[in-house]
Amino acid sequence: MKFMVERDVLADAVGWVARALPARPPSPVLSGVRVKATSEEGGQVTLASFDYEVSAKVEIGADVAQGGEILVSGRLLAEIAKLLPNKPVTVELDGPKVIVTCGSSTFTLLTMTLEDYPALPSLPSAVGVVEAGHFASAVAQVAVAATRDETLPLLTGVRIEIEGENLTLLATDRYRLAIKELTWRPTSPDVSRIALVRARTLSEVAKSFGHTEQVEVSLTAPGIADIIGFAAAGRETTSLLIDGDYPQVRKLLPDSFAATAVVSVQSLIEAVRRVSLVAERNTPVQIAFNEGEAVLNAGTGDDAQASEVLEAEVSSPVTVAFNPHFLLEGLSAMGAPQVRLSMNSSTKPVLFEGQNDGQVLADYKYLLVPIRFTV
Repeated sequence: MKFMVERDVLADAVGWVARALPARPPSPVLSGVRVKATSEEGGQVTLASFDYEVSAKVEIGADVAQGGEILVSGRLLAEIAKLLPNKPVTVELDGPKVIVTCGSSTFTLLTMTLEDYPALPSLPSAVGVVEAGHFASAVAQVAVAATRDETLPLLTGVRIEIEGENLTLLATDRYRLAIKELTWRPTSPDVSRIALVRARTLSEVAKSFGHTEQVEVSLTAPGIADIIGFAAAGRETTSLLIDGDYPQVRKLLPDSFAATAVVSVQSLIEAVRRVSLVAERNTPVQIAFNEGEAVLNAGTGDDAQASEVLEAEVSSPVTVAFNPHFLLEGLSAMGAPQVRLSMNSSTKPVLFEGQNDGQVLADYKYLLVPIRFTV
């Protein structure tokens, strides 16, 4: 095998594929990236990785002198490609080693046993296409609410609900719930599917495809090994779905509210960041909503304390306290100049929705459980 490719093209491709590699592979061979060169279509190189859960594959154009296939350490190749001089790169197989040459730089890497590497799963049938930028923003808004606690595997995922032209993403960690609705172009107007994807995997996919125009979403048919796939701009990735019955989280959304408050998102973010500087770990930030204002307080007793007053449109007085980290993540995901908080009491979940020019943006909801506090 021997091929030549531009440095930036190789670095971008191997870097993207290597991102899917597991941090602690169960087998050394799963730390490898498979590189296959063919002279078809003017020369093409395919790079791929797979750890039995997530696969990634990208095709790039190259000047292929001799076709072939190798398996080499993915992260090492990615680091080398990233730091090579800005000149064409030659990759050549020499016995059990692969030689990477770029300008005056030469690296010799040991190849891994290709026969031990698992076969990549095929991309399932497409179920629709979504605008890449909107998809990336939606995933970012929802993924913040998924738990990172691996003892609760169902809650580490983002639930994807497909009903015709409506695509809904939702996630919860038991303390908060995020729901985002958007439209897309399904392959069939009556398509109805549900998938639960690891939030970490979905976030990586959304970010890496965010610069493209559109993302094709694929799903295996019900009853077959559950796999979801994404494809855009010559790149493909698949992931096993999380198996299990997701909790009926929509029941957590209250039917009515006793009070509402509207505050500038940016002003509230900055104020929470300031007052939370004196809040000890797991100590809440308290917000008292009164007529025309929101008063933030943090710190108690003889410790450091902070207070700040913001302008707010308040329908009825109410005081709530939040985990500042959860509060900031929700506010940062609003994507609107103002946030509308809908509340019932200091102990009931609070609904956060974006607002612009008096119009509530109902396509994104962030429900946060307040922390009990003593006066």
